[in-house]
Amino acid sequence: MRSKFKDEHPFEKRKAEAERIRQKYSDRIPVICEKVEKSDIATIDKKKYLVPADLTVGQFVYVIRKRIKLSPEKAIFIFVDEVLPPTAALMSSIYEEHKDEDGYVVSPFLPFPSSPPSIDSDKNPV
Repeated sequence: MRSKFKDEHPFEKRKAEAERIRQKYSDRIPVICEKVEKSDIATIDKKKYLVPADLTVGQFVYVIRKRIKLSPEKAIFIFVDEVLPPTAALMSSIYEEHKDEDGYVVSPFLPFPSSPPSIDSDKNPV
């Protein structure tokens, strides 16, 4: 998944900023969170987050849900390196395993349809 933020900001600038952030806030993780292109979900008001290292992925998803004012019946999924991380994983472990060369963790998010696709019982007998 392509990152618009990475396309808009040169590598050297992103790397210097991430290093400065990590030096100043060693207990925080720099994260870039963007919606997947062609998604019908609301655009998020900010892309850069400085999250506590002991925050779980599930708690981070909750923060993003609140930022985009997502209704309870809709779901979103956060990906890291095109993988869905466990909701109980700490952001610090995600950072250590998946940080980009520039020092950020890039997490695109994708909405899930509000209702599951229907299953035709005639074609798929139980």
